[in-house]
Order: sequence, then structure tokens, then C-alpha cells
Amino acid sequence: MINPEQAQELARAWVEAFNRHDLDAMLSHYADDVEFSSPAVIDVLREPSGTIRGKEALRGYFQQALEKYPDLGFELLDILTGVDSVTILYRSVHRGRAGAEVMVLDPQGKVVKVIVHYEAIPEAT
Repeated sequence: MINPEQAQELARAWVEAFNRHDLDAMLSHYADDVEFSSPAVIDVLREPSGTIRGKEALRGYFQQALEKYPDLGFELLDILTGVDSVTILYRSVHRGRAGAEVMVLDPQGKVVKVIVHYEAIPEAT
């Protein structure tokens, strides 16, 4: 089980790395064989499945996202812990939308799977 201190350390370091746009620090949290699913993958990479696999593919995605959205950053709202996972709740500085990253960790504490959720924005009528 992940303890609250581990979850807080991961979440704070993750947010700080993103807010600095420090690609190596961002990627330091992920396992080489990470699976990453996000609606933003569809937007940034035009990958219809919304899923990418592997740390190098994740590096390319993060790099393109930072180029496309140079003001990308997060405000940490809350941290939830599970048996082998952490959920980071945040507000995006870029668009002001709430988001959640559900991160499944391996025994070494590296993220092996991510499922990203974003606040639903109603369609303009």
C-alpha cells in the first residue's frame, strides 16, 4: 500500500517538474514501459486511441504538449491514495480545467499506467 507521505512526495515533485517544464524531471517518475491514456494525447498527437506506450513516446508527447501550450502548468488541489496507485487532482493553469491523473505504481514506485481525466466543459449552445 502506498502511504500518504509517498503519495504527497510524488504529487508535489510531479507538479513542480511540470510547472518548471523540466522534461527530464517529469519523466523521472515513469517506468520505461509506461502506458499513458489521456484525451490530450488525441489533441496533441492526433492519436485517436488517446493512448501511448513507452517512456520515449511519452517524452515526445510531453515535449510537443509543452511546445503547443507554453503556459502549461498545474495547481495541486488534492492527492488520493490507493493500494498501488495515486490520484493527483489539479487545476490546469493553461485552461483552468480540473483534471485528475490516476497513476498506478510498480513496486519500485515508478508509474506504469496513467489514466487522465478532465473536467467536462459543456458545449456552447
